[in-house]
Amino acid sequence: MRPAGRSWLVAAAAMSFVASLLHLACIVGGGDWYRFFGAGERMARLDEAGSRTPAIITAVIAIILAGWGLYALSGAGIVRRLPLLRTGLVAIAIVLLARASMVAFPATWGPELGFTFMAITSAIVGIMGLTFAVGTAKSWEYMRTSLT
Repeated sequence: MRPAGRSWLVAAAAMSFVASLLHLACIVGGGDWYRFFGAGERMARLDEAGSRTPAIITAVIAIILAGWGLYALSGAGIVRRLPLLRTGLVAIAIVLLARASMVAFPATWGPELGFTFMAITSAIVGIMGLTFAVGTAKSWEYMRTSLT
Protein backbone atom coordinates (compact mmCIF):
# COMPACT_ATOMS: atom_id res chain seq x y z
CA MET A 1 0.00 0.00 0.00
CA ARG A 2 1.29 3.45 -0.96
CA PRO A 3 0.54 6.45 1.22
CA ALA A 4 -1.98 8.87 -0.28
CA GLY A 5 0.37 11.79 0.40
CA ARG A 6 3.44 10.13 -1.08
CA SER A 7 4.00 12.73 -3.82
CA TRP A 8 3.63 15.56 -1.30
CA LEU A 9 6.19 14.01 1.02
CA VAL A 10 8.59 13.28 -1.85
CA ALA A 11 8.31 16.95 -2.83
CA ALA A 12 8.94 17.96 0.80
CA ALA A 13 12.00 15.72 0.88
CA ALA A 14 13.31 17.19 -2.38
CA MET A 15 12.91 20.74 -1.07
CA SER A 16 14.65 19.82 2.17
CA PHE A 17 17.57 18.19 0.38
CA VAL A 18 17.96 21.14 -2.00
CA ALA A 19 17.93 23.54 0.95
CA SER A 20 20.50 21.38 2.73
CA LEU A 21 22.76 21.38 -0.33
CA LEU A 22 22.44 25.15 -0.70
CA HIS A 23 23.55 25.57 2.90
CA LEU A 24 26.57 23.35 2.24
CA ALA A 25 27.31 25.40 -0.89
CA CYS A 26 27.47 28.52 1.30
CA ILE A 27 30.19 26.90 3.37
CA VAL A 28 32.21 26.17 0.23
CA GLY A 29 31.35 29.46 -1.47
CA GLY A 30 32.32 31.63 1.46
CA GLY A 31 31.39 35.17 2.34
CA ASP A 32 29.84 36.13 -0.98
CA TRP A 33 27.51 33.12 -0.80
CA TYR A 34 26.50 33.96 2.75
CA ARG A 35 25.68 37.48 1.58
CA PHE A 36 23.76 36.33 -1.50
CA PHE A 37 21.59 33.92 0.47
CA GLY A 38 20.87 36.49 3.16
CA ALA A 39 22.88 35.17 6.09
CA GLY A 40 23.99 38.71 6.78
CA GLU A 41 27.13 40.75 6.67
CA ARG A 42 28.27 39.53 10.09
CA MET A 43 28.30 35.88 8.99
CA ALA A 44 30.04 36.80 5.73
CA ARG A 45 32.73 38.78 7.54
CA LEU A 46 33.27 36.08 10.14
CA ASP A 47 33.77 33.56 7.36
CA GLU A 48 36.16 35.84 5.50
CA ALA A 49 38.12 36.38 8.72
CA GLY A 50 38.66 32.63 9.01
CA SER A 51 36.14 31.98 11.79
CA ARG A 52 34.65 28.49 11.89
CA THR A 53 31.40 29.75 13.42
CA PRO A 54 29.53 30.38 10.14
CA ALA A 55 30.49 26.96 8.79
CA ILE A 56 29.45 25.21 12.01
CA ILE A 57 26.09 27.00 12.20
CA THR A 58 25.42 26.41 8.51
CA ALA A 59 26.46 22.74 8.69
CA VAL A 60 24.09 22.16 11.62
CA ILE A 61 21.25 23.71 9.61
CA ALA A 62 22.18 21.55 6.59
CA ILE A 63 22.13 18.40 8.74
CA ILE A 64 18.73 19.30 10.19
CA LEU A 65 17.31 19.93 6.72
CA ALA A 66 18.69 16.63 5.44
CA GLY A 67 17.16 14.87 8.45
CA TRP A 68 13.81 16.46 7.62
CA GLY A 69 14.19 15.13 4.08
CA LEU A 70 14.74 11.63 5.44
CA TYR A 71 11.64 11.93 7.62
CA ALA A 72 9.61 12.95 4.56
CA LEU A 73 10.94 9.95 2.60
CA SER A 74 10.12 7.70 5.54
CA GLY A 75 6.57 9.03 5.66
CA ALA A 76 6.34 8.40 1.92
CA GLY A 77 7.30 4.77 2.49
CA ILE A 78 10.54 5.09 0.51
CA VAL A 79 13.02 4.56 3.34
CA ARG A 80 12.59 2.55 6.52
CA ARG A 81 10.26 3.87 9.18
CA LEU A 82 12.01 6.37 11.41
CA PRO A 83 11.28 6.79 15.13
CA LEU A 84 8.35 9.04 16.06
CA LEU A 85 7.55 9.43 12.37
CA ARG A 86 4.17 11.13 12.61
CA THR A 87 5.23 13.29 15.56
CA GLY A 88 8.39 14.27 13.73
CA LEU A 89 6.58 15.23 10.54
CA VAL A 90 4.01 17.28 12.44
CA ALA A 91 6.80 19.04 14.36
CA ILE A 92 8.68 19.78 11.12
CA ALA A 93 5.56 21.28 9.53
CA ILE A 94 4.92 23.40 12.63
CA VAL A 95 8.51 24.69 12.75
CA LEU A 96 8.45 25.60 9.07
CA LEU A 97 5.05 27.29 9.24
CA ALA A 98 6.07 29.18 12.39
CA ARG A 99 9.22 30.39 10.64
CA ALA A 100 7.15 31.45 7.62
CA SER A 101 4.85 33.49 9.87
CA MET A 102 7.80 35.56 11.12
CA VAL A 103 7.34 37.84 8.10
CA ALA A 104 4.34 39.29 9.94
CA PHE A 105 6.42 40.15 13.02
CA PRO A 106 9.28 42.53 12.09
CA ALA A 107 10.38 42.73 15.73
CA THR A 108 11.57 39.09 15.44
CA TRP A 109 13.88 39.78 12.50
CA GLY A 110 17.61 40.15 13.01
CA PRO A 111 19.11 43.61 12.55
CA GLU A 112 20.39 42.85 9.03
CA LEU A 113 17.24 41.22 7.67
CA GLY A 114 15.12 43.37 5.42
CA PHE A 115 11.55 42.91 4.26
CA THR A 116 12.54 41.49 0.85
CA PHE A 117 14.68 38.75 2.41
CA MET A 118 12.01 37.91 4.98
CA ALA A 119 9.23 37.88 2.37
CA ILE A 120 11.11 35.59 -0.02
CA THR A 121 12.40 33.19 2.61
CA SER A 122 9.06 33.12 4.41
CA ALA A 123 7.30 32.22 1.15
CA ILE A 124 9.78 29.42 0.46
CA VAL A 125 9.61 28.08 4.00
CA GLY A 126 5.82 28.41 4.00
CA ILE A 127 5.57 26.30 0.85
CA MET A 128 7.83 23.71 2.44
CA GLY A 129 5.74 23.72 5.62
CA LEU A 130 2.48 23.34 3.72
CA THR A 131 3.96 20.52 1.65
CA PHE A 132 5.03 18.68 4.80
CA ALA A 133 1.63 19.33 6.41
CA VAL A 134 -0.46 18.16 3.45
CA GLY A 135 1.73 15.11 2.85
CA THR A 136 1.59 14.18 6.52
CA ALA A 137 -2.18 14.61 6.71
CA LYS A 138 -2.78 12.59 3.55
CA SER A 139 -0.42 9.82 4.72
CA TRP A 140 -1.56 9.77 8.36
CA GLU A 141 -3.44 6.48 8.19
CA TYR A 142 -0.68 4.79 6.19
CA MET A 143 1.89 5.86 8.78
CA ARG A 144 -0.35 4.61 11.59
CA THR A 145 -0.67 1.13 10.16
CA SER A 146 2.51 0.75 8.12
CA LEU A 147 5.34 -1.41 9.36
CA THR A 148 7.77 -0.03 6.77
